[in-house]
Amino acid sequence: MTDRTATDDERQLSTRRGHVGDLVAGEAAPPAVPGRTLPLRTELARQLGRRRTQVVFGLVLAMPLILLAAFSLGDDDGRASGPNLVDLASGSAANFAVFTLFASASFLLVVLVALFFGDTVASEASWSSLRYLLAVPVPRARLLRQKAIVAGLLSVAALLLLPVAALVVGAVAYGTGDLVSPIGESLPFWTAVGRVMLGSVFLMIQLSWVAGLALLLSVSTDAPLGAVGGAVMASIVSQIIDQIEDLGVIRNFLPTHYGDAWSALLATDVDWADMTYGAFSAVCYATVFMAAAAWRFTRKDITS
Repeated sequence: MTDRTATDDERQLSTRRGHVGDLVAGEAAPPAVPGRTLPLRTELARQLGRRRTQVVFGLVLAMPLILLAAFSLGDDDGRASGPNLVDLASGSAANFAVFTLFASASFLLVVLVALFFGDTVASEASWSSLRYLLAVPVPRARLLRQKAIVAGLLSVAALLLLPVAALVVGAVAYGTGDLVSPIGESLPFWTAVGRVMLGSVFLMIQLSWVAGLALLLSVSTDAPLGAVGGAVMASIVSQIIDQIEDLGVIRNFLPTHYGDAWSALLATDVDWADMTYGAFSAVCYATVFMAAAAWRFTRKDITS
């Protein structure tokens, strides 16, 4: 009689409404709270553990060493032409950091930002895990926001790490002398360090349009490489078109037109005009692209 009663109680417990965990724990698990799903620390730890993130930061740290090795192996042919960034790069740590930023800004940094943002949603779709994330449930707007924030944090970290690593490598190799610009002006070391870091901050803002475009492409395709490559290709095409002087003022509306505006920071008296225009242009492009990404993602049929 006791065994039969126990069996009836177990049957009632296993068939009542609740969660699968009821069969094990004997009590209902708390329902998921959509506003607390996919916390930033979880997504950040997940992205930091990925091999592509580790390779990216390893490449950023290796970039100054690669340039240092290139300068060490290069030959000085004693040309008498005026000084340029390459000639001045080995003059001091600040000059070396400036050259590193200029050498990386037009392609390497574009690729890094496009990779972090273009790989956000598209990678989940390619792994067929996106629909399971949304079934947790993670609201679509929250999922896109959390992934965009983490991608932004990783991009900022990479963009700050590059000049810091270049300053450290340059200080060891060339010392902490004054920053000398191609026009002959010089800045004390710590002033130059501040200008270099300001230049890096400007690049963060200027490359926000790449982040927005890569995010839009990421929610529009299931191929991460397509999202990343599309954003990088758009940057390359814009840079090529910007070289056509016959376009006149039309070039001012290209997203890459003010990419080198931070060079004004190398002067003693900084002209902020081009940097202001460049930052405003980039933020406008980024706002449009990210709004389009949110609109597209909240209305897209998720099949993977």
